[in-house]
Amino acid sequence: MGKNEREENGFDPENHNQEEEEEEEEKKKQLKEEEHSVERIFENQEVPSWRKQLTLRAFVVSFVLSILFSIIVMKLNLTTGIIPSLNVSAGLLGFFFVKTWTKLLQKSGLLRQPFTRQENTVIQTCVVASSGIAFSGGFGSYLFAMSERIAKQSTDTLNFKKLSLGWIIGFLFIVSFLGLFSVVPLRKIMIIDFKLTYPSGTATAHLINSFHTPQGAKLAKFYFDFSATYVGVGMICPYIINISVLLGGIISWGLMWPLIEDRKGDWYPADLGAGSFSGIQGYKVFIAIAMILGDGLYNFLKVLSRTLLGLFHQLRYKDVSSELPVAGHSSDVSSQLSYDDKRRTQLFLKDQIPIMFAVGVYVAIAAISMATLPHIFHQLKWYYILVIYIFAPTLAFCNAYGCGLTDWSLASTYGKLAIFTIGAWAGAAHGGVLAGLAACGVMMNIVSTASDLMQDFKTGYLTLASPRSMFVSQIIGTAMGCVISPCVFWLFYKAFNDLGQPGSQYPAPYAVVYRNMVLLAVKGFSSLPKNCLLLCYVFFGAAILINLIKDLVGKKWGRFIPLPMAMAIPFYIGSYFAIDMCVGSLILFVWEKINKAKADAFAPAVASGLICGDGIWTLPASILALAGVKPPICMKFLSRGNNAKVDAFLGP
Repeated sequence: MGKNEREENGFDPENHNQEEEEEEEEKKKQLKEEEHSVERIFENQEVPSWRKQLTLRAFVVSFVLSILFSIIVMKLNLTTGIIPSLNVSAGLLGFFFVKTWTKLLQKSGLLRQPFTRQENTVIQTCVVASSGIAFSGGFGSYLFAMSERIAKQSTDTLNFKKLSLGWIIGFLFIVSFLGLFSVVPLRKIMIIDFKLTYPSGTATAHLINSFHTPQGAKLAKFYFDFSATYVGVGMICPYIINISVLLGGIISWGLMWPLIEDRKGDWYPADLGAGSFSGIQGYKVFIAIAMILGDGLYNFLKVLSRTLLGLFHQLRYKDVSSELPVAGHSSDVSSQLSYDDKRRTQLFLKDQIPIMFAVGVYVAIAAISMATLPHIFHQLKWYYILVIYIFAPTLAFCNAYGCGLTDWSLASTYGKLAIFTIGAWAGAAHGGVLAGLAACGVMMNIVSTASDLMQDFKTGYLTLASPRSMFVSQIIGTAMGCVISPCVFWLFYKAFNDLGQPGSQYPAPYAVVYRNMVLLAVKGFSSLPKNCLLLCYVFFGAAILINLIKDLVGKKWGRFIPLPMAMAIPFYIGSYFAIDMCVGSLILFVWEKINKAKADAFAPAVASGLICGDGIWTLPASILALAGVKPPICMKFLSRGNNAKVDAFLGP
């Protein structure tokens, strides 16, 4: 066959060679993926059914660890009020206890079921869910703020509720489960479609996977050698997230807050403390809330509209195609996924949690809450609760989405929103103080458990743990926490008569803050500092506008536009972690320039090591603090002027 004849028959030698080269490149790419594939290592191990992942020994270990972690969280609640992520520590200790247990049984010949990474994930989920109640239960914030001890420290000494173990446990059982059912229908969108990173969940999954591989001991040692959490988070988060956080820090702490402080005496009274919500703190909290709500509402409506359009398309063109593109991806995306992603997605979607079941339970719990909560807090009317539960799924989505981007749960921020909304609605004359604090508890429990569940779903996705077993574990852990946490708090409350007093061993600083917040709320939003509400409107609209522009310009240019949700975090929390996260991005960027293949393969493991090192140290550090052990040396960096003052004070 001659050249012209081959060309007439559609054969082009140049195109044929190009196709061969592309096929060769694809084969090389697949070989590299297989070389670094996690799931290839576990390929010959059968994944147990979701029921077999829920073992008795897992829940016995979870119960013991839940008590330990609840004590640690409670101590932190009542001292600094800052609670770090304990996912890593829970995964590590869960592995240690059950591995020891199974080794002893194996030596005696009584071992029936081997210890799997899925069971390890179930333990971690249960422990985090249980100890999470020690935070969302408000023992160092809204719940303790209701007590007579804290009321005596404020201007309102009449509106308080006598603390009792019985009603506290009942209250937590009523409000702690709703958040689990509010975001279950969104798990596929969050984990698979949006591909949110959930850095703590990802790091915990890498830790668990490493422990259960033949090289586990080697990798486990690696995890102990690092201790820079935010650098690790920066390496896991996309570049635009870290840039957004840094930009938010520059705009807020570099420009806005100094400019607003210059207007002290005009925009707000000059004699107010830094923590007053009638002063600079009001701007910080409410502008951050406005941006978060604007971003979250936009994305929630975007997801909802796409879901409804997809359902409409499926119903109308059911005979044409039963498969629809999701979130703007083409229907053949699955063919481009790596082996790990295909395997994980397949198992993640296998054990479905019916949407109608989740919705039905949500409505049932909401109805029970509206009937019972007014009996615990007669100031909290049923229609207040109804309004909270109508908006709760949107806010739970906002928190879970933001946590997936930045690893920050802003449950307390949404709780503050409930304080101001319900407190202002009720007013001082109708028990607005206790109504606002109780509403804060309802909201905080919903949004906190929602983000925790989604974080654990990410861990389960990466360890092939069934979403159904994860969900059951979360429910059991939450039930444990509703009993364990109040009992631990009651021990502190009865053991220390000065609990909550300034200057005491356990001053519970945030309880006083929450009390003052609700006192401000019952006076109405008019008590906020000058122009605060106007700035909130501006930033709420800006968040929506930025997202709209990002979607309209397409992926090519949209990837350079910052994310309002990430920008809002430093507005309220501070910008101290932004540089660390950008350092993580810089490390990853340089590594990719030097060797992109190795960076893609090992960057998640290195980032996890950085996060895990800090997370693992949290546990012994907290135990040392509980025992009253103080560090023998203290380091502090001072400005040149302050250093001169210290030198002058100490003398020659």
